[in-house]
Amino acid sequence: MPDLSTIALFAAAAVVLTATPGPDMLLIASRSVSQGRAAGFLTYAGIALGTYCHALAAALSLSQLFMTVPIAYEIVRWAGCVYLLYLAYKTIRSQGSSFSPTSALKRLSNRRIFAEGLATNLLNPKMVLFVLALFPQFVSTEGGSMIGQMLLLATILNGIGFLVNGSVILVGSHIRARLAGFSRFPKLPQYLLATVFAGLACRLALGTRT
Repeated sequence: MPDLSTIALFAAAAVVLTATPGPDMLLIASRSVSQGRAAGFLTYAGIALGTYCHALAAALSLSQLFMTVPIAYEIVRWAGCVYLLYLAYKTIRSQGSSFSPTSALKRLSNRRIFAEGLATNLLNPKMVLFVLALFPQFVSTEGGSMIGQMLLLATILNGIGFLVNGSVILVGSHIRARLAGFSRFPKLPQYLLATVFAGLACRLALGTRT
């Protein structure tokens, strides 16, 4: 297990990472505004599970595939772009009506909201490279199981992420409540979320920072 000074240093890095607005935060915020607090937390739960998956893959050296076989990075990157564009299309095509507290959640099951958060995280190859580059700096052969150390770091990252993104979710759900009954543009929730998906796809295609 890493010592307390190492954990504190990693926690500081995690605070900076999670507090910097990026695709995950944008997706969580848009879900919270367009579909409510529960959808925001479910989206974060999917993203958090994805972080564990990346940490486990890095511990098992599976992520080295991206370093030794560059085409693997490109395949995952473009698969992620296609998936995000598909989500944008499906969102636009959904039969939404307004910001009412129940309408959006009825359209999408909890399982689907969770799965979309997970898939969006897993199909982001830059998250793989981030975990592969940062996490090994905070583990050591004397610290015990490599998998255990990686999962501990992922837990710290997710815990801090929960606090930061939880605040984003609460703010987003408050905005949603203030917009309840706003019916001049009934498809606005779908357009908002579809724009986020399409924007993330463009970022991934252009290879910009996560």
